[in-house]
Amino acid sequence: MPTKEKVLYLTFDDGPIEDVTPWVLDQLAIYNAKATFFCVGENVRRNPEILDRMRREGHTTANHKDKHISGWASENVPYFHSVRKCAHLVDSDLFRPPYGLMKPKQAQFLLRHYRIVMWDVLSADFDSNIDEEQCLNNVLKNSREGSIIVMHDSLKARKNMQYTLPRVLEHFTSLGFSFAKIEAHKQKTVSGLKQIA
Repeated sequence: MPTKEKVLYLTFDDGPIEDVTPWVLDQLAIYNAKATFFCVGENVRRNPEILDRMRREGHTTANHKDKHISGWASENVPYFHSVRKCAHLVDSDLFRPPYGLMKPKQAQFLLRHYRIVMWDVLSADFDSNIDEEQCLNNVLKNSREGSIIVMHDSLKARKNMQYTLPRVLEHFTSLGFSFAKIEAHKQKTVSGLKQIA
């Protein structure tokens, strides 16, 4: 995000998860930090009360597809329907593809209806081959004004993420940074899916 202000954008993929996401929200609240949560539709349906809490506490809810499947492994029309289904659940025009992977035609179509949000700092909290310190260093060493940092409120990432998040919040707050959400717009009706392949 182009800015000269001392602001960072924390984003969380894959939730909401009952045993993880409320802890994330608690940590953010300590620092009055706002974040953007790229939610998986099937997890929203399992945990609607957590989605409600995200909104009540001033965070942005965004779209990470109804099921966490790569665009490379999907036919276009079912992929678009999965995106649209989740968009209605989270009521957002922000979309992040699972694994960061889409086919070019998928991206071209989705950009007509959604704002695709990637990242410039990958914590790699999901990677079982790195330890907590490496995860933390991935964020501390690569973040700068306007960085979009991706972490995961998932069971797989929990160990590294729970070590890293409070230390990131403390470190950058002490340097005068704030943590902002990415603003979403209300979801518009997506039409024309039958005409694309």
